[in-house]
Amino acid sequence: MTAEGQARPPLSYVEVTEQKRLNEAREQGILWKKWGPYLSERQWGTVREDYSEDGNAWDYFTHDQSRSRAYRWGEDGLAGFSDDKQQICFAVALWNGRDPILKERMFGLTNSEGNHGEDVKEYYFYLDSTPTHSYMKYLYKYPQSEYPYLDLLETNKRRSREEMEYELLDTGIFDDDRYFDVFVEYAKANPEDILIRISVHNRGPEAAHLHVLPTLWFRNTWSWGGNKPKPVLSQVDQDKIHASHPQLGDYTLQCDGAAELLFTENESNAGRLWGQPNPSPYVKDAFHQYVISGARDAVNPSKTGTKAAAHYLLEVPAGGSKVVRLRLGARTGADAFDTFDQVFDSRLADANEFYDRITPHSLSEDERRVHRQALAGMLWSKQYYYFDLDRWLTEHNAHPLLGSGKGASRNAEWFHMLNSDVISMPDKWEYPWYAAWDLAFHTLSLSLVDFDFAKEQLLLMLRSLYAHPNGQIPAYEWNFGDVNPPVHAWATLFLFRIETELGRADLRFLERSFQGLMLNFNWWVNRKDPEGRNVFAGGFLGLDNIGVFDRSSPLPTGGYLDQADGTAWMAFYCLCMLDIALILVEYDPMYEEIAARFLEHFVWITYAMDRIGMNHDEMWDTADGFFYDLLHFPNGDAMRLKIRSVVGLLPLGAAAVFEGDTLPKHPRLRELVEIFRERHPEVVEKIAVSDGTFAGYGGRRMASVCNKEKLQRILAYMLDENEFLSPYGIRSLSKYHLDHPFVFHLAGQEFKVQYLPAESNTGMFGGNSNWRGPIWMPVNGLIIRGLLVMYPFYGDDFRVECPTGSGKYMTLYEVSMEISRRLSNIFLRDANGQRPVYGGTKKFQEDPHWRDYILFYEYFHGDNGAGLGASHQTGWTGLIARLLDFSARLTPKATLRTPTAMLGEMTREQVTGQDAVS
Repeated sequence: MTAEGQARPPLSYVEVTEQKRLNEAREQGILWKKWGPYLSERQWGTVREDYSEDGNAWDYFTHDQSRSRAYRWGEDGLAGFSDDKQQICFAVALWNGRDPILKERMFGLTNSEGNHGEDVKEYYFYLDSTPTHSYMKYLYKYPQSEYPYLDLLETNKRRSREEMEYELLDTGIFDDDRYFDVFVEYAKANPEDILIRISVHNRGPEAAHLHVLPTLWFRNTWSWGGNKPKPVLSQVDQDKIHASHPQLGDYTLQCDGAAELLFTENESNAGRLWGQPNPSPYVKDAFHQYVISGARDAVNPSKTGTKAAAHYLLEVPAGGSKVVRLRLGARTGADAFDTFDQVFDSRLADANEFYDRITPHSLSEDERRVHRQALAGMLWSKQYYYFDLDRWLTEHNAHPLLGSGKGASRNAEWFHMLNSDVISMPDKWEYPWYAAWDLAFHTLSLSLVDFDFAKEQLLLMLRSLYAHPNGQIPAYEWNFGDVNPPVHAWATLFLFRIETELGRADLRFLERSFQGLMLNFNWWVNRKDPEGRNVFAGGFLGLDNIGVFDRSSPLPTGGYLDQADGTAWMAFYCLCMLDIALILVEYDPMYEEIAARFLEHFVWITYAMDRIGMNHDEMWDTADGFFYDLLHFPNGDAMRLKIRSVVGLLPLGAAAVFEGDTLPKHPRLRELVEIFRERHPEVVEKIAVSDGTFAGYGGRRMASVCNKEKLQRILAYMLDENEFLSPYGIRSLSKYHLDHPFVFHLAGQEFKVQYLPAESNTGMFGGNSNWRGPIWMPVNGLIIRGLLVMYPFYGDDFRVECPTGSGKYMTLYEVSMEISRRLSNIFLRDANGQRPVYGGTKKFQEDPHWRDYILFYEYFHGDNGAGLGASHQTGWTGLIARLLDFSARLTPKATLRTPTAMLGEMTREQVTGQDAVS
């Protein structure tokens, strides 16, 4: 940026074709991203579709209803594709001749049905995608025998929380390989011309029939009042479906080969659902009736409607394949399929060229596979998310300002919200709604392929139609008012610095973000530290069952909790805001005052965690050398909850390093620092803010919650393989608690925290996640970031034993790389050719049609690395792509040269595989 805040001309690159598309989208407004994988994997069972009296979203709109009942707020489908407002939708439906219903969407168990909460019971894989979705590839594995819906439901309901989940492979349905691999690919000839190829492979020993129904439909926008015009689908010729939409205009789906075109309405089957007359004889589940039951009158003989499908009946030979080809576009031509395969070949070549350019050449073939599929999963996990809280609350008779407002409803205080954007989802089946802190982590990986989209995602949460007027960032749709860790400032700084290294410093993005972040920071201070003690609560803070009590509910003891993680998060927040202010001060001196404010706030927060003297009411335990949550009783007493968990490791992340000339370059900041030092010398001496008497490597200064002694003592625990250090990363709870559980007795009741390396054995927060032992990618990433930030201060002379007790000493840089290596080993084949992520599942470990398809789970077994929780949470687990990238490009020399507040700073050549030229 120039001194006037004007953008510098960007550097031109030796551009690959896909990069040109990204540039055209940004600079010329060409709509390369208008069409993409924006359908959900599950719309049923969501808060948006819940109009129940008791707020039981799972039971109000079920999977069984989903084929017959029109959705109010969104759509779902198999390998789904749509425009960026989800007005015209496309997906694939299948029938093997045996199932009771068409396979139109993924099946899974609800929170009450699964022994560890909700869980999808299908096998599907996001194999490839470019950032503009000019090429995409998806795989669904469809059994040829009847899908075991009832078996999965009943067996899982019988199992306890101590037992493993009953998975689709456990039913034996894939034992003899009688299944289809259904690959769905998309390729764009231009922004409004999408080619679709469905390749069906029969992995079984005998020929088998498969009904394939590529389906085109409109999201139902006309049944909910407002007199919105109804769009129309109609047959044109024998092989074309014409779509006319009042906003989008006209499109045509051309279908290659002999297919029967079927038409119905995307409207509820009131007769099946509620025993009421249907307004129209043609309803949402008509194709189920027509194909499975042979009900010829279920579809519209006039060949018109709002939902249509091309019905193909394929006979696929044993070990062979069949292909279905379609083309969706704004313009049609008689030669739609003449160059079809050439376009696909070209788009795949573009995708290969793009990933060859951005992927470090030093990665092995297997590492490149994991890297690319992680990024593909990130890109496939985009979803159009629509939620008008003003209207939704009115429809629930729960709007606090309009109508009677007598109805009880969640999120009533968020009536200002209007969400209508493509957003990166944690998992489009298990979590088909955005989560604020997940989203911040998503952007780290998304920035490897699409900086513009990554930045848009961060700004989205700060906009007035998302963030609350009081400054709170929305958490997630089950409770927008819940509290997620404040990581947006860090993600913002990360993206800015990486892009700056590319020669494109986006000061406007940084300043826009800073304004919203200031409001959010003030919300934290006012709401989560109301007494002004610089000690913060926050509730569960994304760590679900980490504590002995539910930290989002009133404590059974009475009193309140000082949270080590909440307080460390705020110290971290202060340092990120300080860093941003010091960047902005180069263009406006007023930011020096703001920088000083955040530095002072950081100092007081750090001091509050460990005050002068031996105090029993602070989080740092001098005897143990660890941070703990602090429980305050109603009578004024306090006690540390001595649970060695990631709560006590998170203070490692609250660190920032500054060059020695930072204060001399900023006279007002220096003046304010001197005033504070004179007024509070004992505070400055106590905490790890290095002053002129102590400088680190290269004369640098550091601000950190952990001074050298604290750092050494915490790392002794963290790097102990009998405590936190697993062969696959850092555990969320120390293994020490396996034999030494933390137990709290109250009024005859026992509360216990014990090391559980796999699934949770409690129902806390739905029981579908576990922070009492497993490995979680995001907090591992933050720990790595903290170590890399401190390394330029301590340099190579500071070493710690890693693993503890091994006699081997490492620099902080080497420790960070060791943790990253262990995390990568979750997904990579080991010496025996096994991927730890798949545990003992023989099919995934040995079958050539399974073993190289990677699933990015929510969290991982603390001892063996097996994937657990949501199976498609590429969202924050996709961070492995960024870690692989750093491990390949980052060097100790570069890290020592440039301190940062990111996951490490690199030169331009290290940031990207592209060769930048002026």
